[in-house]
Amino acid sequence: MEITLFSAFLIGLFSTLHCLGMCGGIIGALTLSLPESIRNNRWRLLPYVSLYSIGRIGSYTLAGALAGGIGGNLLKLFPHYGHLVLQLFASLLMLGIGLYLAGWFPTFARIEHIGRPIWKKLEPLSQSLLPIKNPWHALLFGFIWGWLPCGLVYSILIWSTTASSALDGALLMLSFGLGTLPTILIAGILTGWFAGLSGLARLRPWIGSTIILMALVSAFLALQHTNSTHSHHPQLDSRYEKTDTD
Repeated sequence: MEITLFSAFLIGLFSTLHCLGMCGGIIGALTLSLPESIRNNRWRLLPYVSLYSIGRIGSYTLAGALAGGIGGNLLKLFPHYGHLVLQLFASLLMLGIGLYLAGWFPTFARIEHIGRPIWKKLEPLSQSLLPIKNPWHALLFGFIWGWLPCGLVYSILIWSTTASSALDGALLMLSFGLGTLPTILIAGILTGWFAGLSGLARLRPWIGSTIILMALVSAFLALQHTNSTHSHHPQLDSRYEKTDTD
């Protein structure tokens, strides 16, 4: 589980390039919509930017708990090979994320369509909170922002269904959210900072390749663990047969 959480954190951290367009624009607009006395004072601005992310990561964690709970119940229905299937599915999703971050599989972003029905219901509420007037509005807006259709976020959410419980699903999404935190905090305080990152696009293949390698290692370890587990079953079966014969 530790490897999985670290992978989710790295994907969140590496999502900086993905966030150049969507999240950078949102946090920049939110900052510029605040009163001048707040946005020109970074110490007064920091609580607002922090609350945006606390709300956003909170919604990620809640969604992960729901998805992990669903995955845990599915696992109970298929006790023998269910865990292996879920692990391989998680590796497949990680592989897709790696290809997407590398820029080799742009259609992977279509997975965000899953969240559009939810966003249609939440978008009017988010609009009613603008412009942000107080910290409470910032926290609530951040919570709604977490449900914004995003191919990367919703792919991690689907990944969290492969967790064995609601807690594991929540931890997976929390790890991803914490990985995105440094980028969003800095972008909120230093509006326009993202423009200077355009040159980092050349790193996309390397970042994507790292995630792809992690996906292959994860799949290999899952298969190895399954083979190791089943290699002990013949011994158990022979013991039972010997006992029955006696």
